[in-house]
Amino acid sequence: MNFLTNDKLLIVGAGGMIGSNMVQTAMMLGLTPNVCLYDIYEPGVHGVADEMAHCAFPGANITWTTDPAVAFTGAKYIISSGGAPRKEGMTREDLLKGNCQIAAQFGDYIKEYCPDVNHVVVIFNPADVTALTALIHSGLKPNQLTSLAALDSTRLQQQLAQEFGVQQDKVCGAHTYGGHGEQMAVFASKVTIDGKPLSEFPLSAERWAEIKQATIQGGSNIIKLRGRSSFQSPAYQAVKMIEGAMGGQPFTLPAGCYVNCDKCGYKNVMMAMPTTIDATGVHFTAPQGTETEMADLASSYAHLQHMVAEIIALGIIPEVADWNTMNPNL
Repeated sequence: MNFLTNDKLLIVGAGGMIGSNMVQTAMMLGLTPNVCLYDIYEPGVHGVADEMAHCAFPGANITWTTDPAVAFTGAKYIISSGGAPRKEGMTREDLLKGNCQIAAQFGDYIKEYCPDVNHVVVIFNPADVTALTALIHSGLKPNQLTSLAALDSTRLQQQLAQEFGVQQDKVCGAHTYGGHGEQMAVFASKVTIDGKPLSEFPLSAERWAEIKQATIQGGSNIIKLRGRSSFQSPAYQAVKMIEGAMGGQPFTLPAGCYVNCDKCGYKNVMMAMPTTIDATGVHFTAPQGTETEMADLASSYAHLQHMVAEIIALGIIPEVADWNTMNPNL
């Protein structure tokens, strides 16, 4: 089997449903033969490793461990789903304190054991602030660490495809920006349906409001339908993100990235932006939209600032002025 790279890919939280799906997806896409599974729960990660062995992927060198030193040492690419999952009735923000403490330790492990890692993807909620916490603690450059945000855009794409009876990939430019949560900014002004602008299709203000709400509640709906939080879709999108970072097909759906941009007006947050992830890291441009869309984005940004202030107050990260004492790249 031909692999994209031979570099070590570390899957953190590999004993869980998202983690196990990431391992299988990475192998099926042929990213690298060298995949390390890490989890603190030995039976879970052991069981996933055994199942992967039973898949009999040609050329695979799949290892597993509960020791962070073994797991992180030598890792060139990392995806972490190692936080607590969201349960029915919970928002992503309900997970704030505990998962940000996990993210801080995760960042510390990177700094200690694999400071020369190429790219890291953080996907456990609330992803905007867990990723920011990991970035501050890790010492990495901002273009080396991203968070999962694409699911909001693919959920919007699904809603519009169903609305107009087209194949989902015929819907382009259906993107959300800002926070990966209830306050996400849903953009429609750049959407095309089978090559035609959305404005040319019949869509009342009331129906658009319903589509926006369905997009925002997409993750909650999965929990209601399946009795647990999403695992297949975040696993796939996260692996596609790391594929872009490995030099494969660039990842062009919105990703969460560190933004400190006077020109954009957004500072000291991780947020979903128009991005590309390739072998040189993540690159973003400023979103463009209608006055209403930009106002929604401003509200989402304000909410992110509030969450950042919360984790500062909890002592999980220092005051903004002191971030560069932990990470000189910020």
